[in-house]
Amino acid sequence: MAKEKIQKTVEIKNRRASFEYAFMDTFTAGLVLTGTEIKSTRQGKANLTDAYCVFFQEELFVRNMHISAYDEGTHYNHDPLRDRKLLLSKRELGKLQKELKNVGLTIIPTRLFISDKGYAKLNIALAKGKKTFDKRDDIKEKDVKRDLDRSMS
Repeated sequence: MAKEKIQKTVEIKNRRASFEYAFMDTFTAGLVLTGTEIKSTRQGKANLTDAYCVFFQEELFVRNMHISAYDEGTHYNHDPLRDRKLLLSKRELGKLQKELKNVGLTIIPTRLFISDKGYAKLNIALAKGKKTFDKRDDIKEKDVKRDLDRSMS
């Protein structure tokens, strides 16, 4: 049975988030993980597509972030979809709570990575949902930029 390689750099992005939401402010938060969760994350087995952040009693948690069960884990393996606590300063948490009172804003995870010190970090963004015409405008701008880059080459 061959062990799967642990990657040197782990960078898992939520590419759908920038299409669905307009980012207003971004933060980098620490992530509280168990042993099997960090091992599975270092193998690149995480998914941020349906994840979002919620407040419970003055603490911020990420929901629906899927981290696959660790292959070598025993009966102590983790639940893949459990809520995970985010570590931010008190000032940042206060700012986010104050901003969330505005209607239509949400907190979306955009990128999961391992820091230089070996800790799991999560980039989160305070975001507002885009309307369909905003999405069409973004696609049009992307196409125009791509055509300009092709013509320059």
